[in-house]
Amino acid sequence: MVFQPTAIYESDRSGFRPSNHRSGLTGKFTSRDEISQTWPALIGCSRNGKDRISRSFYVRERDEGVCVQERKQFKRFSYHTRGVPGDTLTLVAYYVLQSGLYLKAAASIIEKVSIAVSSPNIAKPFHMGHLRSTIIGNFISNLHEHLGGKVVRINYLGDWGTQFGLLQVGLNMSNYTDEMIKQNPIQLLYQAYVTANQAAQNDSALGAKAREIFQSLEEGSFADIKKWENYRNYTVDELQRIYKRLGVTFDEYEWESMYSTVQIRSVLDQLEEKGILKLEEDGRKVVNLNNNRRATLVKSDGTTLYLTRDIAAALHRYGKHSFDRLLYVVENGQNDHFTALMGTMKQMDLLWAERMRHVKFGRIRGMSTRKGSVVFLKDVLDETRDLMHKKQLESPNTRIDLKSVSDTTSDILGVSAVIINDLKQKRQRDYEFDWNKALQLQGDTGSKLQYTHCRLYSLEQNCGAQLPTECDPSVLQETEAVLLVIEVARFGEVLNKSHEELEACILVTYLFRLCNLTNQAFKVLRIKDQDPHIASQRLLLFHSSRRVLQQGMNILGLKPLNEM
Repeated sequence: MVFQPTAIYESDRSGFRPSNHRSGLTGKFTSRDEISQTWPALIGCSRNGKDRISRSFYVRERDEGVCVQERKQFKRFSYHTRGVPGDTLTLVAYYVLQSGLYLKAAASIIEKVSIAVSSPNIAKPFHMGHLRSTIIGNFISNLHEHLGGKVVRINYLGDWGTQFGLLQVGLNMSNYTDEMIKQNPIQLLYQAYVTANQAAQNDSALGAKAREIFQSLEEGSFADIKKWENYRNYTVDELQRIYKRLGVTFDEYEWESMYSTVQIRSVLDQLEEKGILKLEEDGRKVVNLNNNRRATLVKSDGTTLYLTRDIAAALHRYGKHSFDRLLYVVENGQNDHFTALMGTMKQMDLLWAERMRHVKFGRIRGMSTRKGSVVFLKDVLDETRDLMHKKQLESPNTRIDLKSVSDTTSDILGVSAVIINDLKQKRQRDYEFDWNKALQLQGDTGSKLQYTHCRLYSLEQNCGAQLPTECDPSVLQETEAVLLVIEVARFGEVLNKSHEELEACILVTYLFRLCNLTNQAFKVLRIKDQDPHIASQRLLLFHSSRRVLQQGMNILGLKPLNEM
């Protein structure tokens, strides 16, 4: 029996939208044990006591056989089959394979989301906390876009505060030319900052000078403001080279200095008019929070704090984007800051303040270069590239001539290793970075995903079979085939769960299992020298597996390789 729902599906493909936020596969089963081993994570129980998986599909027994229907917002369609081997769950999975719904059955989230991520500081190393924020935020952004959301990716760079007065002191002490800083801004600015910080510990006058410089910056009267802007622009240029290697882009760059005292005077006035901002005896201006806590917004010398500027930034973002959600992807250690931020916004009687969320993550411990030096992300990425290149030279599975190509492949493999090593962890959990585990070619790593994708791509290019337009489940009845069909069909449900929890590890774990089942199927489901019909049906299954793997890797922020 051949399933033929494609013509109906194609007729309204442009209008396809799942009808609810928990789309996936639904079916009735004779017992819970029937699918508990193959689909344990998705077993649920409806009100009438029947086991089911989500709500988008339902199954009815009719005279002509089993009827599988998909609920849609604008239309319904169904197919009927009689005498096809397998339980109803498997029938639904074959239907998903046939119609391409493994890429379409995720929840539709028509919402505007602003996501503030990365946020490195000028003159300080792009450390691993910024890396986590960058790649977790990139995953969340990609996932929302895949599910139909409109995303604004914001990189909010720290270029303000008393420490930047100290940086200027360090630059005045150094012999760095403008051209030198332009060529290597992050490292030289950091060295200038460290030099001034060490000198200020023995000379209080330098600290006073730093505060004086920052106050002039706040007031807009700093004489070398153009030079300061150049340093910031040089830094962004270097950061963009790093982001390009990570496959990360931003829609907007914001500077903390956009919200200096002069620019946010109206915000402070608004807080005072509402009676939220209180003047202390020492000249500070504070906000009273719950639990008898107070948050300072203006220091006694009149300069603002990071919290003050974050309030102004949130108001600016809502005025510009009218977001449905505003997500801050920032480490656990900043929880008190965001509690104060959101508490203050709610006191301002802003209804949209409820839409703000702090997406927390844990810290990476033990992250340094193998030589133990200070962690600049560029150094880490260079080292992973070089180590992956060495491993490729040593591996018998390498299929490309590494001597005749650039380091692009090794760089992509190194970046994949770093990203997957991070995203396979629970988001809020601290973890210890292990170079050997992260860069190994075997096991659950980024290399595993890349290798499986390359293998599937090579199969499609060289097997000699034609990709069919219809799925014949009677041909795909080997245990390895059935398990892989079901796993492919789970993709939409996995994306929904990843979205609900904002957890990349859910998707990463799924892709590892997909790779395992694909590699098991490789051993049994031969394509070359097989009957053309059987070969084409097996090719459809492997093609579907590759498409899911490719989509999943893209959402995680990886660039799938076709050869390695």
